Amino acid sequence: MGDMTTDFSRFEFQCECGCGEDEVRKLFVNKLQLARNSYGSMKINSGCRCIKHNAVVGGKPTSSHLIGWAADIAYAGSRRRFRLLKALLDAGFHRIGIGEEFIHVDDDPGKPGELIWLY
Repeated sequence: MGDMTTDFSRFEFQCECGCGEDEVRKLFVNKLQLARNSYGSMKINSGCRCIKHNAVVGGKPTSSHLIGWAADIAYAGSRRRFRLLKALLDAGFHRIGIGEEFIHVDDDPGKPGELIWLY
């Protein structure tokens, strides 16, 4: 049980450096829950990031992780990648980055939509 949605808890989105940054946007998590309802369990590799941690991991200075609008979700294998991508698109996400072992998704209202990129 989550404290933000049925399945998501705030701690899943905390900055990995241990600083405690966890100001993920409720609207973003609600939309992510829609994807999780069809996909199944999700592991958040990276949610919120502080400026320092974002720099350490090579994130862009304008990263949506810095303002609580993004998450990187782990997957294993091309079938799981397809299912996760479909669930995210069906949930209404329009900003998606695909890596070999994760999918970045964000819903940043200050950035253009209808984009899918590769890492």
